[in-house]
Amino acid sequence: MISADGERDASNMNSRLVFLIAALLALATPTTRFVSAKLERELTPCRIGEQAPPIGFWTWPQNTRVKVHIRAGDFSSEELPHLLAALKNWNDVSEATTSGVRFEYVGEAAQTLDCVGCLTVIRGAVFDGKRRHLTEVHVYSANHNQLITYAVIVVDPRLTDPKALTEAMAHELGHNLGLLDCYECKKKSTVMTKFREINVPNNMAQPTACDIAQVKQAYTELKVRVRPSPKFGLAEDEGEEPVDDDTPIIVPKP
Repeated sequence: MISADGERDASNMNSRLVFLIAALLALATPTTRFVSAKLERELTPCRIGEQAPPIGFWTWPQNTRVKVHIRAGDFSSEELPHLLAALKNWNDVSEATTSGVRFEYVGEAAQTLDCVGCLTVIRGAVFDGKRRHLTEVHVYSANHNQLITYAVIVVDPRLTDPKALTEAMAHELGHNLGLLDCYECKKKSTVMTKFREINVPNNMAQPTACDIAQVKQAYTELKVRVRPSPKFGLAEDEGEEPVDDDTPIIVPKP
Protein backbone atom coordinates (compact mmCIF):
# COMPACT_ATOMS: atom_id res chain seq x y z
CA MET A 1 0.00 0.00 0.00
CA ILE A 2 1.23 3.53 -0.86
CA SER A 3 0.58 6.40 1.49
CA ALA A 4 -0.83 9.77 0.43
CA ASP A 5 2.62 11.26 0.75
CA GLY A 6 4.02 8.46 -1.39
CA GLU A 7 1.39 9.08 -4.04
CA ARG A 8 2.31 12.78 -4.15
CA ASP A 9 6.02 11.89 -4.46
CA ALA A 10 5.27 9.47 -7.30
CA SER A 11 3.13 12.06 -9.02
CA ASN A 12 5.89 14.66 -8.77
CA MET A 13 8.43 12.18 -10.11
CA ASN A 14 6.20 11.35 -13.07
CA SER A 15 5.78 15.04 -13.82
CA ARG A 16 9.53 15.54 -13.77
CA LEU A 17 10.03 12.57 -16.09
CA VAL A 18 7.46 13.90 -18.54
CA PHE A 19 9.15 17.31 -18.50
CA LEU A 20 12.59 15.75 -19.01
CA ILE A 21 11.42 13.61 -21.94
CA ALA A 22 9.72 16.63 -23.54
CA ALA A 23 12.92 18.65 -23.15
CA LEU A 24 15.01 15.90 -24.73
CA LEU A 25 12.62 15.63 -27.67
CA ALA A 26 12.76 19.38 -28.16
CA LEU A 27 16.56 19.26 -28.20
CA ALA A 28 16.58 16.34 -30.65
CA THR A 29 14.29 18.01 -33.18
CA PRO A 30 16.94 20.25 -34.84
CA THR A 31 19.31 17.29 -35.12
CA THR A 32 16.60 15.14 -36.62
CA ARG A 33 15.81 17.84 -39.13
CA PHE A 34 19.51 18.17 -39.97
CA VAL A 35 19.96 14.41 -40.51
CA SER A 36 16.79 14.29 -42.59
CA ALA A 37 17.99 17.17 -44.78
CA LYS A 38 21.39 15.54 -45.18
CA LEU A 39 19.85 12.24 -46.25
CA GLU A 40 17.62 14.08 -48.68
CA ARG A 41 20.64 15.76 -50.26
CA GLU A 42 22.46 12.44 -50.53
CA LEU A 43 19.45 10.80 -52.17
CA THR A 44 18.96 13.62 -54.69
CA PRO A 45 19.83 12.31 -58.18
CA CYS A 46 22.92 13.77 -59.86
CA ARG A 47 21.86 16.38 -62.39
CA ILE A 48 23.70 16.16 -65.70
CA GLY A 49 25.59 19.35 -66.41
CA GLU A 50 25.48 20.41 -62.77
CA GLN A 51 26.98 17.58 -60.72
CA ALA A 52 27.30 14.80 -63.29
CA PRO A 53 29.02 14.55 -66.67
CA PRO A 54 27.01 13.50 -69.72
CA ILE A 55 27.40 9.96 -71.00
CA GLY A 56 29.51 9.81 -74.13
CA PHE A 57 30.36 7.08 -76.58
CA TRP A 58 33.59 5.12 -76.15
CA THR A 59 33.77 2.35 -73.59
CA TRP A 60 35.88 -0.69 -72.93
CA PRO A 61 33.86 -3.90 -73.17
CA GLN A 62 32.41 -4.94 -69.83
CA ASN A 63 34.81 -6.82 -67.52
CA THR A 64 37.85 -5.95 -69.65
CA ARG A 65 41.24 -6.24 -67.99
CA VAL A 66 42.94 -3.30 -69.67
CA LYS A 67 46.69 -3.82 -69.99
CA VAL A 68 48.29 -0.42 -69.36
CA HIS A 69 51.74 0.36 -70.76
CA ILE A 70 53.84 3.51 -70.32
CA ARG A 71 56.02 4.42 -73.28
CA ALA A 72 59.66 4.12 -72.27
CA GLY A 73 61.47 7.39 -71.66
CA ASP A 74 58.32 9.54 -71.61
CA PHE A 75 57.83 9.78 -67.84
CA SER A 76 60.29 9.90 -64.98
CA SER A 77 60.38 7.36 -62.17
CA GLU A 78 58.98 10.08 -59.89
CA GLU A 79 56.02 10.69 -62.22
CA LEU A 80 55.07 7.05 -62.70
CA PRO A 81 53.39 6.49 -59.28
CA HIS A 82 51.16 9.51 -59.89
CA LEU A 83 49.95 8.07 -63.19
CA LEU A 84 49.31 4.69 -61.60
CA ALA A 85 47.36 6.28 -58.73
CA ALA A 86 44.62 7.16 -61.22
CA LEU A 87 44.36 3.49 -62.27
CA LYS A 88 43.84 2.49 -58.65
CA ASN A 89 41.22 5.18 -58.11
CA TRP A 90 39.06 3.82 -60.92
CA ASN A 91 39.78 0.19 -60.03
CA ASP A 92 38.52 0.87 -56.51
CA VAL A 93 35.06 1.72 -57.89
CA SER A 94 34.95 -0.88 -60.66
CA GLU A 95 32.39 -2.99 -58.83
CA ALA A 96 30.25 0.02 -57.93
CA THR A 97 30.11 1.19 -61.55
CA THR A 98 29.15 -2.37 -62.69
CA SER A 99 31.59 -1.95 -65.60
CA GLY A 100 33.92 -4.64 -64.29
CA VAL A 101 36.71 -2.82 -66.14
CA ARG A 102 40.06 -2.84 -64.38
CA PHE A 103 43.28 -1.12 -65.42
CA GLU A 104 46.38 -3.23 -64.81
CA TYR A 105 49.84 -1.74 -65.21
CA VAL A 106 52.03 -4.11 -67.21
CA GLY A 107 55.21 -2.07 -67.67
CA GLU A 108 57.04 0.00 -70.22
CA ALA A 109 56.67 -0.34 -73.97
CA ALA A 110 59.02 0.85 -76.68
CA GLN A 111 56.12 2.19 -78.75
CA THR A 112 52.35 2.53 -78.75
CA LEU A 113 50.64 -0.86 -78.86
CA ASP A 114 47.67 -2.07 -80.88
CA CYS A 115 47.03 -5.31 -79.03
CA VAL A 116 43.50 -6.15 -77.87
CA GLY A 117 42.79 -4.61 -74.49
CA CYS A 118 45.95 -2.48 -74.50
CA LEU A 119 46.20 1.12 -73.34
CA THR A 120 49.45 3.01 -73.91
CA VAL A 121 50.24 6.24 -72.08
CA ILE A 122 52.66 8.55 -73.88
CA ARG A 123 53.94 12.12 -73.96
CA GLY A 124 52.96 14.19 -76.98
CA ALA A 125 52.02 17.70 -78.05
CA VAL A 126 48.41 18.44 -77.12
CA PHE A 127 48.33 22.01 -75.84
CA ASP A 128 47.64 24.49 -78.65
CA GLY A 129 47.22 27.67 -76.63
CA LYS A 130 43.55 27.96 -77.58
CA ARG A 131 41.49 25.11 -76.19
CA ARG A 132 44.08 24.64 -73.43
CA HIS A 133 43.78 20.85 -73.43
CA LEU A 134 46.73 19.04 -71.91
CA THR A 135 45.63 15.45 -72.54
CA GLU A 136 43.67 13.52 -75.13
CA VAL A 137 42.67 9.94 -75.85
CA HIS A 138 42.96 8.07 -79.14
CA VAL A 139 40.76 5.00 -79.50
CA TYR A 140 40.34 2.25 -82.06
CA SER A 141 37.50 -0.22 -82.45
CA ALA A 142 38.14 -3.33 -84.53
CA ASN A 143 34.40 -3.85 -84.90
CA HIS A 144 33.71 -0.22 -85.81
CA ASN A 145 31.45 0.32 -82.83
CA GLN A 146 31.68 2.01 -79.46
CA LEU A 147 33.68 -0.80 -77.88
CA ILE A 148 37.36 0.02 -77.60
CA THR A 149 39.89 -2.49 -78.91
CA TYR A 150 42.97 -0.47 -77.94
CA ALA A 151 43.66 3.10 -76.91
CA VAL A 152 46.38 5.68 -76.36
CA ILE A 153 46.35 8.47 -73.78
CA VAL A 154 48.56 11.42 -74.75
CA VAL A 155 49.88 13.75 -72.04
CA ASP A 156 51.39 17.08 -73.05
CA PRO A 157 55.01 17.64 -71.86
CA ARG A 158 53.85 20.86 -70.21
CA LEU A 159 51.86 18.89 -67.65
CA THR A 160 54.37 18.11 -64.92
CA ASP A 161 52.75 18.76 -61.53
CA PRO A 162 52.43 15.38 -59.76
CA LYS A 163 48.88 15.90 -58.46
CA ALA A 164 47.76 17.34 -61.78
CA LEU A 165 49.15 14.25 -63.55
CA THR A 166 46.97 11.98 -61.40
CA GLU A 167 43.92 14.15 -62.00
CA ALA A 168 44.49 14.35 -65.76
CA MET A 169 44.93 10.59 -65.97
CA ALA A 170 41.76 10.00 -63.94
CA HIS A 171 39.92 12.36 -66.30
CA GLU A 172 41.05 10.51 -69.41
CA LEU A 173 40.18 7.13 -67.91
CA GLY A 174 36.71 8.56 -67.38
CA HIS A 175 36.53 9.08 -71.15
CA ASN A 176 37.48 5.39 -71.48
CA LEU A 177 34.40 4.50 -69.45
CA GLY A 178 31.83 6.49 -71.37
CA LEU A 179 32.02 9.91 -69.70
CA LEU A 180 32.25 13.29 -71.39
CA ASP A 181 33.66 16.55 -70.07
CA CYS A 182 31.52 18.63 -67.74
CA TYR A 183 33.06 22.08 -67.63
CA GLU A 184 30.00 23.66 -66.05
CA CYS A 185 29.64 21.10 -63.29
CA LYS A 186 30.01 22.29 -59.72
CA LYS A 187 33.45 22.13 -58.16
CA LYS A 188 34.44 18.75 -56.79
CA SER A 189 31.35 17.06 -58.22
CA THR A 190 33.16 15.14 -60.99
CA VAL A 191 36.62 14.22 -62.28
CA MET A 192 35.42 15.30 -65.73
CA THR A 193 35.99 18.98 -65.00
CA LYS A 194 38.94 20.85 -66.51
CA PHE A 195 42.07 22.54 -65.23
CA ARG A 196 41.74 26.28 -64.86
CA GLU A 197 45.48 26.75 -65.06
CA ILE A 198 48.32 24.57 -66.29
CA ASN A 199 49.92 22.55 -63.49
CA VAL A 200 47.47 23.84 -60.88
CA PRO A 201 45.62 20.80 -59.47
CA ASN A 202 41.85 20.95 -59.10
CA ASN A 203 41.86 18.37 -56.27
CA MET A 204 39.70 15.94 -58.24
CA ALA A 205 41.63 12.68 -58.59
CA GLN A 206 38.98 10.19 -57.45
CA PRO A 207 35.67 9.38 -59.17
CA THR A 208 32.75 10.93 -57.33
CA ALA A 209 29.37 9.38 -56.60
CA CYS A 210 28.00 11.15 -59.67
CA ASP A 211 30.83 9.79 -61.85
CA ILE A 212 30.11 6.29 -60.58
CA ALA A 213 26.40 6.69 -61.26
CA GLN A 214 27.02 7.86 -64.83
CA VAL A 215 29.44 5.05 -65.65
CA LYS A 216 26.89 2.62 -64.26
CA GLN A 217 24.28 4.15 -66.56
CA ALA A 218 26.63 3.94 -69.55
CA TYR A 219 27.17 0.22 -68.98
CA THR A 220 23.47 -0.34 -68.40
CA GLU A 221 22.80 1.16 -71.83
CA LEU A 222 25.63 -0.90 -73.30
CA LYS A 223 23.74 -4.08 -72.37
CA VAL A 224 20.78 -2.86 -74.41
CA ARG A 225 22.57 -1.62 -77.50
CA VAL A 226 26.11 -1.31 -78.84
CA ARG A 227 26.23 1.68 -81.14
CA PRO A 228 28.16 1.77 -84.43
CA SER A 229 31.14 4.12 -84.42
CA PRO A 230 31.13 7.52 -86.11
CA LYS A 231 33.10 8.05 -89.30
CA PHE A 232 36.84 7.55 -89.03
CA GLY A 233 38.98 10.60 -88.43
CA LEU A 234 38.47 13.26 -85.81
CA ALA A 235 35.37 12.19 -83.93
CA GLU A 236 34.63 15.62 -82.59
CA ASP A 237 31.09 16.99 -82.49
CA GLU A 238 29.74 13.84 -84.12
CA GLY A 239 26.49 14.19 -82.26
CA GLU A 240 28.04 12.49 -79.22
CA GLU A 241 29.84 15.52 -77.84
CA PRO A 242 27.91 18.42 -76.31
CA VAL A 243 28.61 21.89 -77.63
CA ASP A 244 30.78 22.88 -74.66
CA ASP A 245 32.84 19.68 -74.78
CA ASP A 246 35.73 20.04 -77.18
CA THR A 247 38.01 17.35 -75.81
CA PRO A 248 39.70 15.77 -78.83
CA ILE A 249 38.48 12.17 -79.10
CA ILE A 250 40.53 10.84 -81.96
CA VAL A 251 39.77 7.67 -83.87
CA PRO A 252 42.80 6.41 -85.86
CA LYS A 253 42.05 5.17 -89.36
CA PRO A 254 42.15 1.37 -89.77
